[in-house]
Amino acid sequence: MRDLLVFAIVMLMLPGSFRQPFVGLLLFSWLAYMRPQDLCWGFARTMRLSFFVGMAMVAGWWANEAGKRAFAQWDFRTRAMLALGLLVTISYAFARQHDDYTNRYFAEYLKIILVALFTTGQVDSPARFRTMLWTIALCLAFFGVKGGVFGVLGGGSQILRGPGGMMEDNNDFALALTMNVPLLWYLGLAERGRKWVWLGTRVAVLLTVITIVLTHSRGAFLALTAATLWIAWRSGKLFRAGMALVAIGCLFLMLAPAEVLERIASIGDKEDSSINARFVAWAAAFRMIETYPLFGVGMRNFQTSYLEFSGLDPSTTSKTYVAHNSYLQIWAESGTLAFVVYLVLLASVFVTCRKVYQIGRLRPDLDWCRHYARMMEATTLGFMVGAFFLNRGHFDLIYHWLALVTCLFSAALLAYRQAPGAQGLFGGTLAAAQGITVRVRERFGRPPAVAGAGADPTVPAPPSDRLAVGTRAPRWGRRR
Repeated sequence: MRDLLVFAIVMLMLPGSFRQPFVGLLLFSWLAYMRPQDLCWGFARTMRLSFFVGMAMVAGWWANEAGKRAFAQWDFRTRAMLALGLLVTISYAFARQHDDYTNRYFAEYLKIILVALFTTGQVDSPARFRTMLWTIALCLAFFGVKGGVFGVLGGGSQILRGPGGMMEDNNDFALALTMNVPLLWYLGLAERGRKWVWLGTRVAVLLTVITIVLTHSRGAFLALTAATLWIAWRSGKLFRAGMALVAIGCLFLMLAPAEVLERIASIGDKEDSSINARFVAWAAAFRMIETYPLFGVGMRNFQTSYLEFSGLDPSTTSKTYVAHNSYLQIWAESGTLAFVVYLVLLASVFVTCRKVYQIGRLRPDLDWCRHYARMMEATTLGFMVGAFFLNRGHFDLIYHWLALVTCLFSAALLAYRQAPGAQGLFGGTLAAAQGITVRVRERFGRPPAVAGAGADPTVPAPPSDRLAVGTRAPRWGRRR
């Protein structure tokens, strides 16, 4: 029955995905993050439903939107993402081993880059950006809420694996849910005018945290801690947030299962076999980097090269490990250039989010920009901390997230260049907005931005008219 339902939904929405590629992108995201096909037991479980949807939405863009809407917004970040894909391709071409396993993952990586670029072209307005965020948040919240409810009812039993795909491993599953915690939190803040939405996101955050803890993933626990501290720091109410975190910490120590506390306490224990394996893998990664500094050993060639560079005797052990560190994974497999580009991509999130936050401060009706900027920062920080302990250099969600940062900035600029309404999103009046612009004009010292009919001449130019350092603002083109 599940198979028929999922198959029917996808088939019925394929025509709509062709006519409106953004609908196809939402459907693709549903298949990627909620994984309904992995909840099936029959033919739908092995069908390439995402491939059909991807073909429909790209073909639909070419047939219906080419010349009206760009395939992608080309800013610093998207160009860097494309450059990273090219460097990974070069390193893969020179890899020592090519087989079905490596070929499959390389093709999957190219698909990730393609979808991320396509997202920047489709998500080009505040409404589309909000819709995409809610789609991702609800898909991941499904598993967060489900795992939390079953965890409470089951007395805290361990979650051994995720739903499938990029979240099949319990560590990867926990990392994705960790990234969803700030997403749910700030979406609730942005919708605080609707009490039921605000309350629903808070309940979902609580149950998602329970699910993360029950995966016993130490990397995800550290990532969750970092993201939570970042949210508290950025809240502007540090004392209250600190007291709340202390209370939550005390409750956690009292209510968490003993095996969870033991697992967390083992962080840093050099006698732990899992931690020792990470140290050996990291040492092997540095030897690979030293031997192949430019293009690395090749994508997904870390394990096949592990015994050669680990210093272990192959006659006594045949067990191999992944890098257990996303940064070393990129560096060892794809080389120094790819590693630098990867770090720059992650750093660009904080640069761009700072600009978006400043845009949100200029007008009360754009307060959502501030919440979304903080959301992007906290989510990215959570990934960056978790990535230090997990082998997720090619994690689907982070590339999609990098693309959405570009979408956020373009949506913020588009909303900023339009005249503010008589009533702001949270009750701010036009007079209040104009009062703010007078106060900030001395700080930025820039002439008003004129975006055509409807632009308000009292509104100063935003903090930057560039998506990132050294790039031009996007061309909006004709809008339907």
